[in-house]
Amino acid sequence: MTRCSRCRFLMVLSMGLIFLSAMIFAGPVSAQDKVLSMATTTSTDNTGLLDYLAPQFKQDTEIELKWVAVGTGQALELGKNCDVDVLLVHAPAAEKKYVEESYGVDRREIMYNDFIIIGPPSDPAGIKGLPASDALNKIAEKKATFVSRGDNSGTHKKEQSLWKGAGLAVPDKAPWYIQTGQGMLATINVAAERNGYTLTDRGTYITYEDNMKGKPPLVILVEGDPGLFNQYSVIPVNPKKCPNVKYDLAQEFSKWMASLATQKLIGDFKLKGKQLFTPNAKSQ
Repeated sequence: MTRCSRCRFLMVLSMGLIFLSAMIFAGPVSAQDKVLSMATTTSTDNTGLLDYLAPQFKQDTEIELKWVAVGTGQALELGKNCDVDVLLVHAPAAEKKYVEESYGVDRREIMYNDFIIIGPPSDPAGIKGLPASDALNKIAEKKATFVSRGDNSGTHKKEQSLWKGAGLAVPDKAPWYIQTGQGMLATINVAAERNGYTLTDRGTYITYEDNMKGKPPLVILVEGDPGLFNQYSVIPVNPKKCPNVKYDLAQEFSKWMASLATQKLIGDFKLKGKQLFTPNAKSQ
């Protein structure tokens, strides 16, 4: 091979290697761009709803959904810190403030279930069948053990509003009031160990009931109160606050969750024949 031929060979080889490297590098970046990062509540994770929906979302959109399950308060903070692209949460007052402060945009209601107060079958405070406010007054009067998540989650926020709605201060200094700082299933387990009461969403309770083979130590005592309504919403993180957020993917997820097909999937999602969430997105 002549010197010039060798030069041309090396140049072609170099260009080929550069092109190959670019192709190898481009692959993972392209794949990474189709990954949507979400912060959500423990209830959507504990119930298995996201494990049920995520594969269908990927099949329909080629977007892989990855999520972290935390309390709604922490989920909102992850959004503020630009750590995720989208939220699926259930604390409407906090969500609306979050949007008003321009951290999130296009909040969309997707589904609901309800909160319930559960406790031991012996019901030491005598709250069975009472409205939520009367039940909490009874628990406070009897100084019966009440276990709170105490984690600024959507459930914790609802519980605090219920104490205030009952005309009571949140009894966070009372010896009978226990704060776990943990998720819902862990908090239910602590309440069961302490023979106490707690507030939970119905979907997580159905999962807990199933985990206990249909014989849970804690049973539903208060339900059906209009104040126990539990709305879930999707909120894309605002790209003006977080320039690197995958806003287009977040919007696609929001629209997909509100679509007729996905709303049917949510409505069909059951455990032991019991519906965990009810779809209520406005028609697209």
